[in-house]
Amino acid sequence: MSDTSHPDASSHHPASHGATGLAALVVAAVGVVFGDIGTSPLYTIQEMFSPHYGLSPDPHTVKGLLSLGFWSLLLVVTLKYVIVIMRADNEGEGGIMALTALAQRSLKTGSRLNYAVGILGIFGAALFFGDGMITPPITVLGAIAGLEVISPVFKTWVVPISLVILTGLFAMQRFGTAKVGKAFGPVMITWFVAIAAFGVYNIAHHPTVLFALNPWWAIDFFLTHNWHAVFVLGAVVLTVTGGEALYADLGHFGKTPIRWGWFGFVLPALVLNYYGQGALLLAHPDAIANPFFMSIPDWAQIPMLVLATVAAAVASQAVITGAFSVTRQAIQLGYLPRLAIRYTSKDTIGQIYVPSINWTLFAAVVVLTLSFKSATALATAYGLSVTGTMLIDTLLLAIVAYTRWPDTRRWVLPLCGLFLFVDISFLFANGAKLLTGIGAWVPLFIGITAFTMMRTWRRGRELLRGEIRKEGIQVDTFLPGLMLAPPVRVPGTAVFLTADKTVVPHALLHNLKHNKVLHERNVFLTVDTLNVPYAPKDKCLKIESIGNDFYRVVLRFGFMETPDVPLALMRSCDKGGIYFDPMDTTYFSSRETIIASAHRGMPVWRDKLFALMHRNAASATGFFRIPGNRLVELGAQVQI
Repeated sequence: MSDTSHPDASSHHPASHGATGLAALVVAAVGVVFGDIGTSPLYTIQEMFSPHYGLSPDPHTVKGLLSLGFWSLLLVVTLKYVIVIMRADNEGEGGIMALTALAQRSLKTGSRLNYAVGILGIFGAALFFGDGMITPPITVLGAIAGLEVISPVFKTWVVPISLVILTGLFAMQRFGTAKVGKAFGPVMITWFVAIAAFGVYNIAHHPTVLFALNPWWAIDFFLTHNWHAVFVLGAVVLTVTGGEALYADLGHFGKTPIRWGWFGFVLPALVLNYYGQGALLLAHPDAIANPFFMSIPDWAQIPMLVLATVAAAVASQAVITGAFSVTRQAIQLGYLPRLAIRYTSKDTIGQIYVPSINWTLFAAVVVLTLSFKSATALATAYGLSVTGTMLIDTLLLAIVAYTRWPDTRRWVLPLCGLFLFVDISFLFANGAKLLTGIGAWVPLFIGITAFTMMRTWRRGRELLRGEIRKEGIQVDTFLPGLMLAPPVRVPGTAVFLTADKTVVPHALLHNLKHNKVLHERNVFLTVDTLNVPYAPKDKCLKIESIGNDFYRVVLRFGFMETPDVPLALMRSCDKGGIYFDPMDTTYFSSRETIIASAHRGMPVWRDKLFALMHRNAASATGFFRIPGNRLVELGAQVQI
């Protein structure tokens, strides 16, 4: 299989490193990438024996569930994500949006399959937001639940303490995570060493639990429990939640550090801890009340409680940061309106803070914490969004393998068939939770809501461009007529932002109508986002003279880049283009007011939703890094 990495990826990603550099990246990857899956032992085994599954912790059942969990880790996380899907990097970047863009590049533009792939990718990204809302409360509640093991007196304190920790976590986001992030690696290293050590401690007392490494115990579990065993997969899936993060963080660390961290460190620690909890249940079935903390000796419970709390915060941080990253990608690809994005690090482009997303997540997290009050209760809501995303990943992988990997698709496609079977099984089991209570509807509701907003914004922008094009004046016919009776020219350069290269920007027409002047140089600027993470240097800028000191300029950015328009234009002089003096350049932008109407492209309620999103979108000033004192916004009403 050919490597799809961008030739210049080393400037953005860690492509090559020595032994010391690799070790540092492995430590950093352990801290960021594996936070979610690494904290799953806090609640997974306990959830497997939740009353609504009706299972008792007898030796036969314990070994069967441990075997299911172990082989899920091997098939889903190890084989699917770490070995196979990581090969599908979009010029060094991973994650469902990057995979979607890679799959679409292989398909005919405008085809039904290309459209369907786009829909799948959007829905997968929407489900990610559901995961992002559930992960912080379930991990923090799972960690703080250790207080109940220390003393039942603390039971009433679990929720308040969890809320305090979560509030502090979201409040610190505006300061950035660059400094805090440096501590993530050592914290999670300590966490994995600790859970592995206590796993070995418990296994040593009951080594027969290791027989559950044999897949026969998983098969026998299905043979014994029949169809009931399928529904238990809704709890088994908790062992692999966070697997998608390995792929999503590919661009930050590269394949090698993530694979080293998984095989050499994280996977053994998880297996040892799960089997350690299983060994405890073989000896003390009553420990099912909280097998994680009860598997820890009394002298270590308070230190482990502190460590678990910190590890839960790290896991939550990784999901929050991921939500910021996915949001920026969705904005760049045109699936969400412009939002205020703050950059919290001068050195690292990925260090961003999106206030609206942060506080939306926080509000949802508070509601979920107060509603469910425990990790085991939240576990009923967990899994549907994760398995949905995993299923979409498999479908997109199959498309990429078929269209781009002719040499290896003969073995990758059968594996995709296996992954599809596993994903559908997990999805069916989690889908059954929809019949058991309102909790399971939470991630689905969040995902459908996010999907609706993303589709509405995408479709609304298409309709808006169509109306502007319909009512607009073609550049080729406008300029010759304008020059027959030219208006007064004023010094400087005017840059008119426009989405359509062929139509005269509304801002120019309004400027002529109201101010009755024209600048010395006039630039029609279009900003395009490519379906690659970083735009190739030879495609970043295109300048075309269209006569009479009018220019058509196209700036192209990758979906992982920051669209800094003034900086990109200043660099044009290096390519022999126009010289843009920052103090002599004025930017003009149209700010349309959307009027919803019936019998048009979308139902009225979607028109109104689009109008609301459009009205609350951030201005071009911040998003395109345009100085506020150099931007003029002119309004116009458009009916869709």
